[in-house]
Amino acid sequence: MKFGISYNTAYFGADPGRMVEFARHAEECGFESLYVPEHIVLYPGARIGPFELPPSLPYVDPLDSLAFVAGATRRILLGTAVLLIPYHHPVPLAKRLATVDVLSGGRMRLLTVGVGALPGEARAVGVDFATRGRRADEAIDVLRLLWAGDEKGVAYEGEFFAFDGLSSYPKPLGGAGLPIHVGGSSAAAARRAGLRGDGYFPGGRLDAGERARQWDLARAAAAGAGRDPEALEYTRWGAIDVTEEDVEAMAAQGVTRIVVSPGSAEAEVQREELAAFAERFGLTH
Repeated sequence: MKFGISYNTAYFGADPGRMVEFARHAEECGFESLYVPEHIVLYPGARIGPFELPPSLPYVDPLDSLAFVAGATRRILLGTAVLLIPYHHPVPLAKRLATVDVLSGGRMRLLTVGVGALPGEARAVGVDFATRGRRADEAIDVLRLLWAGDEKGVAYEGEFFAFDGLSSYPKPLGGAGLPIHVGGSSAAAARRAGLRGDGYFPGGRLDAGERARQWDLARAAAAGAGRDPEALEYTRWGAIDVTEEDVEAMAAQGVTRIVVSPGSAEAEVQREELAAFAERFGLTH
């Protein structure tokens, strides 16, 4: 089992020194990866399910913050949970992701994308909320096409994006493109993971039965598309106090990575929580 840690500046603050200290401590503890979320804008009344998001929550840009953290760490992998891919044009996004990967020494390897749940966020960037799923599909295809292309250039003609003869360099380290995981809480997200993704990261509010149904759907979609369902990674949210028995149960369900979040907003308590988790699961190098 692989273990990641999430750092959400909306709740822990956007202090750069604290974020670097957290990332370094997570790396020292032996965590595989560090994840950050994304919201491009908020507004009064923005809600995700029953939760209202105060407009003043300081969500940092995920790729800029991961690049910043990469400069202060050596090993920890970089992830998003989730990057709102319909709200990014995939041509500059391909360059940004490849740049972070190259400058971090090949650590931008846990890109997880989602379609977003706030209609006002879509309106703010000029995207029709009802089309965000189709836009996400095209964006994933464009990213992979640009990373695979050479100096002769590549062409694309879709519903939302079109270009001809484009070359995008530098390539991600190793030249094979970046893994793209799909996050979400819907059957559509599960199908997208199977059809286009390298893994599935379901939302944390799903019950056990729905999570199992969606994982089966992702694997079936992969098989139906001629892809290997065994190659899909399965990432799940977990509690910072997760037990060995809980982890064994998740592994039996096919989970390959668990991402946890600190239970406290206090920096010293967070350090203790990460250290205790690492000791419990023997992560410390």
